[in-house]
Amino acid sequence: MKLIVGLGNIGQEYEFTRHNIGFIAVDNILKNLTFSEINKSQFKGKLFKSGNYLFLKPSTYMNLSGESVVAVKNFYKIDNDDIIVIHDDLDLKLGALKFKKGGGAGGHNGLKSIDNHIGNDYHRIRIGIGRPENKCDILGFVLGKFRDEEMEKLEKTLNNIEKSIFDWNDKTKSKYSLKGS
Repeated sequence: MKLIVGLGNIGQEYEFTRHNIGFIAVDNILKNLTFSEINKSQFKGKLFKSGNYLFLKPSTYMNLSGESVVAVKNFYKIDNDDIIVIHDDLDLKLGALKFKKGGGAGGHNGLKSIDNHIGNDYHRIRIGIGRPENKCDILGFVLGKFRDEEMEKLEKTLNNIEKSIFDWNDKTKSKYSLKGS
């Protein structure tokens, strides 16, 4: 079983914000899959299953994401090596992708929370959101909504994430079901 976690904040005011790119990425993947939703309050998030993949959107707000991740990890007995966390990164240009395993949280409170609950030896997909022109307004920028032209630029990035996840491990590559298959 593989666990794909998209980080973000719940609530309409956060939809399509830069900080919610993890949620946006998971939604983009799910639109091409046949999946079922798993409703268990103990998971503290929205959990979807397609084949051998679980997709999690924590509903704990970003700073407490680890509570949701550890609940799903423990329930399904998932190794950290089978977890990918998708999140925003200010230090990467808009649309840039960086894949890594382990490392520090880099000031990202969602990652800090996950690290505190399960350690830091899981996989990450960092999605560049760029930096604001006014470097003093980091919070407003991160919690600001993507402009239409930014979302258009991110479309290719989001599709590359989907492909990368299913190519991630050859032995599980064929164990998901696409809509219409």
